[in-house]
Amino acid sequence: MARIGYARVSTEEQNLDLQLFALTNAGCDRVFSDHGVSALAKRRRGFDQALKALRSGDTFVIWKMDRAFRSLRHALEVFDHFEAEGIEFHVLTEGIDTTTPMGRCFYQIRNAFAELERNLISERTKAGLQEARRRGTRLGRPRALSRRQIADARQRHSRGETMAQIAARSGVSERTMYRAMLASRAASPAAKHFRESAANL
Repeated sequence: MARIGYARVSTEEQNLDLQLFALTNAGCDRVFSDHGVSALAKRRRGFDQALKALRSGDTFVIWKMDRAFRSLRHALEVFDHFEAEGIEFHVLTEGIDTTTPMGRCFYQIRNAFAELERNLISERTKAGLQEARRRGTRLGRPRALSRRQIADARQRHSRGETMAQIAARSGVSERTMYRAMLASRAASPAAKHFRESAANL
């Protein structure tokens, strides 16, 4: 059961020594680091190596939360991984240590906040949809072509323009044009032709 440490500073001018000293004193067997790397960077070699080194029963140790995580969402994703894999978590300056009875409550609190966030997002989404319906806003994916564009396309086709020409004029693909004309359900002698042509695209 190893203790894997991670340290990071965001600029080349900053020094890792304080974090490295604290992590070593905390009994870390191995310490990975990123020097001059922002927390917002998508790829952090030291952080990625630290996570890969962790095994079930190990403890991930950091100086402060903001040294490891770029956002609350990122932190929650990592915590989910730790809990699933049986990996403990220790933040030296913030009193979080899941190897202790008190520290284990951290995961329960984390789960409660995650559930609260999901509920708030769902509530905001439903409220937004209800307000949109009240205002008469059309919901769902917008039409690729308006009824007027479809009617114009049908007229152009009846005058001999090809579907490729009509689609290009409207800024859509032939397949989209065929589907729009079929979906309009307008009576047209060419409906069968459209259906057969669309099936071959």
